[in-house]
Amino acid sequence: MNAPKTPSPAFGLGLRPDHYQDLLTTPGCVDWLEALTDNYLLPGGKPLHFLDRLRIEYPMALHGVAMSLGGTDPLDATYLKSLRALVDRVEPMWVSDHLCWTGVDGVNLHDLLPLPYTEAVITHVADRIARVQDTIGQRLLIENVSSYLSYNIDEMPEWDFLTEIARRADCLLLLDVNNIYVSSVNHGFDPQTYLAAIPVERVRQIHLAGHANRGQYLIDTHDAPVPPAVWDLYRTAAKRFPGVATMIERDDNIPPLSTLLAELDIARAITTELVA
Repeated sequence: MNAPKTPSPAFGLGLRPDHYQDLLTTPGCVDWLEALTDNYLLPGGKPLHFLDRLRIEYPMALHGVAMSLGGTDPLDATYLKSLRALVDRVEPMWVSDHLCWTGVDGVNLHDLLPLPYTEAVITHVADRIARVQDTIGQRLLIENVSSYLSYNIDEMPEWDFLTEIARRADCLLLLDVNNIYVSSVNHGFDPQTYLAAIPVERVRQIHLAGHANRGQYLIDTHDAPVPPAVWDLYRTAAKRFPGVATMIERDDNIPPLSTLLAELDIARAITTELVA
């Protein structure tokens, strides 16, 4: 099967089982879809059946949560082999995963845990990304995660850490605007400084999502609409990274598809306003 051509600029949604049927009965209602890689690695079954059908109607990206690029355990060769098979099957526009670690000594902690921002970690992660890219036959997009703590051994701010990894690994970036905002509140930095430091040519995709406000800190929950502060930051991002594919990510409290499409129209309106 041939994958559909990538529209640019384009506005997408995270693919969730709640919306399989609606997406099939209203083809073209969204520009593209992002599928969670780890839900489709097993051969056969209902998820892969729908993915095969939907990728005919929509350009598709693959987004993973289990690669543990910053981990100290060896990269999972079985996982990467399955990922390569899925890439060959889906022919995605691109493949992404998170700049984090997810476990140690074979134990998966089921969280996206932040890394120390050090030269040694840059070297470690860049080497692992290069090996993943060799395996899947294309450049990987790495996503910034939200964080709730920092390390005493940090040698640089997150934006310099992210930029240098992308340069050394020659990979691309999935910029999560919500995660930048959440971390900026939790750590007290200026999110505008973060955006200004990211090289334009590296950014391929933008994530938008909601979070929970706990008073003194924010939690990246992905279970609520994009809040006004994140829309304001997205306005800056859309201006700095024009034409970059943007999507809304909702992982819990999944609303009807029409609700997410209406929310995505806000992103369209912002970018239209910027070029008017």
